Amino acid sequence: MTELGKNSSSSLQSASCAALIMAIGMGFGRFAFTAVYPHMIDEGIINLQHASLAASANYAGYLFGALFAIKIKSQQSYLGSIIATLGTVVCLILLSCIDTIGLIILIRGLAGVFSAFAMVSASLWLLEQQKQTHQAPILYAGVGLGIALSAELLVFGTHLSWHSKILWLLLGLSSLVFSCIAMFGLSQAQQPNAVSTQQILSTNRKAPHAYALILIYALAGFGYIITATYLPLLVKQALPNIDAAQIWAIFGLGAIPSCFFWHYLHDRLGTRIALASNLGVQAVGVVLPIMLPTALGYLLSALLVGGTFMGTVTIAMPVAQRIARQSKSNLIAIMTVVYGLGQIIGPITANALFTIYHTLNSSLITAATALLIATLISLKSVK
Repeated sequence: MTELGKNSSSSLQSASCAALIMAIGMGFGRFAFTAVYPHMIDEGIINLQHASLAASANYAGYLFGALFAIKIKSQQSYLGSIIATLGTVVCLILLSCIDTIGLIILIRGLAGVFSAFAMVSASLWLLEQQKQTHQAPILYAGVGLGIALSAELLVFGTHLSWHSKILWLLLGLSSLVFSCIAMFGLSQAQQPNAVSTQQILSTNRKAPHAYALILIYALAGFGYIITATYLPLLVKQALPNIDAAQIWAIFGLGAIPSCFFWHYLHDRLGTRIALASNLGVQAVGVVLPIMLPTALGYLLSALLVGGTFMGTVTIAMPVAQRIARQSKSNLIAIMTVVYGLGQIIGPITANALFTIYHTLNSSLITAATALLIATLISLKSVK
């Protein structure tokens, strides 16, 4: 094999292992709860209020983890990835052993911390430590892969009439297997070569101001989270004959190719147009359940939101890393913090509006409005 072929193979291996970290920390550790909690409600382990508290604790943990991760340097990203992965596995397995509400909420909070560690550490490891900015689509596609894999595992367990505790154990043991593969791959990664000409050219591209990017990212976190939190429950209530976990799997599957699509669009059209297009399509996906409250509407909503929310990350994070190299700051962690803030405010807003209107429609409209504001900011952020 030529030296170029070896480098290409090593680069793909590094990106794939980093994607597995994302799949475990985000797809399994963070988003699997969205598909499991309707089962927990049916079994009487928790109610909707408890589920909302657990979700809020997870978002708060994500914010706390992101705040702590600001201190992580690229040289520490390997250790951070290991901590994130093993911590997530422990949290998933613990959820199979308990039924005390307070402990469930606490563990969901800890899982949020490890999710933030996974996002920041895996991003720093691949984009900064390994100098593989061009592999960002593979990295962030890991989140969609994790959502889809965990959802299909849940469909399998549900088909066998397994209790939610067994479902959590299935997720925990599966993530343990994936974590062993990921950690072995990270340990075998070669030292990065010098920055390529392609990366130098991308570094010189015009990027939005850091403050504009941070604001856009905060609004994006608020805009997508209501759909990401309540979609299976909405489907279960509106269409009881449809397996909500399958719709959730589509949400995750839509995220996998979207990372490559939005990365391609970003390369061809630049940050302003790509980011504005991404957020605009996402806004349409968020309000589709209101416009088209049918199986097709929910399916399209899952595809559009699932097919854009990680695209936002794929566009914004490499740009943040370019800006960070100039400012010597951990902008990836700062953006993860504001994304976490948006995700905390989203469910709080949804609960407040639900108390008033007794429907989630107003919450979906508010979320779509936030995404449209982010779209406008995107169009103005680069001259």
